[in-house]
Amino acid sequence: MTLTINDSSMTSDRTPHTARYAPDRNSWEVSWLPGQPLDRNTAITAMILADTTAEPGLREEQRLWPHIQGWAAELGLTGPEAVAAASQPPPDGVHHDEEHAAGQLDREAAD
Repeated sequence: MTLTINDSSMTSDRTPHTARYAPDRNSWEVSWLPGQPLDRNTAITAMILADTTAEPGLREEQRLWPHIQGWAAELGLTGPEAVAAASQPPPDGVHHDEEHAAGQLDREAAD
């Protein structure tokens, strides 16, 4: 599990979901929670949850489940609601591939 967090975006190597800072709203937007403005810490929680729920076969009996419930509660959701939402692919136009590709090009140019 690797979350990459910077000043304007958050990505994971295990989920297609992303978060980005919306300066015009002074809030963060997470792809699996469209329309829900978040602060930076809550966006990190949402990304941890998306990253964790990318694990296939996640069940309520697992030792990780109390953590999932806690993270979900921070977002105003139940564990099952959060798992169901984060398990869906990002809506069209919310995947932020352009930002990720631009960052990749910047790193390649610096090499």
